[in-house]
Amino acid sequence: MTKVSMTVNGKAVSRETEGRTLLVQFLRDGMGLTGTHVGCDTSQCGACVVHVDGVPVKSCTVFAADVAGGHVTTIEGMANADGTMGRLQQAFQDCHGLQCGFCTPGMVMSAAALLAVNPTPTEAEIRAGLEGNICRCTGYHNIVRAVMQASGQASAAVAAE
Repeated sequence: MTKVSMTVNGKAVSRETEGRTLLVQFLRDGMGLTGTHVGCDTSQCGACVVHVDGVPVKSCTVFAADVAGGHVTTIEGMANADGTMGRLQQAFQDCHGLQCGFCTPGMVMSAAALLAVNPTPTEAEIRAGLEGNICRCTGYHNIVRAVMQASGQASAAVAAE
C-alpha cells in the first residue's frame, strides 16, 4: 500500500492505495466521486475523462500514484460553488446534449478543456475536440449545440439547424 495525496476538486485528499490502483478507481471507489464513469477500460470511450493539472486525461489509463501531488478536477468539480450546474453542464441540459447520460461526464470534461484553449470554437473544432469520446445515443448534434451555447454562440448553433 502507498499513501497517495492530491488535490481533487479543490480539496486536499490522501488515501492509502495499491500501486496498481487506477485514477478512476481512486476517484470512484476511494472518494465516492461516481460521476466519472468506467466505460471500456481501454481508453476508447472517454467516459472517464477528468482534468489533471488542467489537462484532460482518460482516468482509466492513469495510475493514481502517478497523479500524486497533482490537481484533479472531476465532473463534480464543474458545478458552481452553490452546487448548481456550471455553465457547460447547464448547456448540456438546455440543449439536450445527453440521453442516457453515461458519456456526459467525459463529454463535459473534454468540452471544458476545449473551451479553455478555444473559447469560441467552430462546429468542426468542437467535433475534433470531442474526438475520443463516444456517445451511442445522441448522434452528437445536440452535444455540439451545447458546447456552442456554453461558448456564447447559442444563436450560431440554433441558426445552423
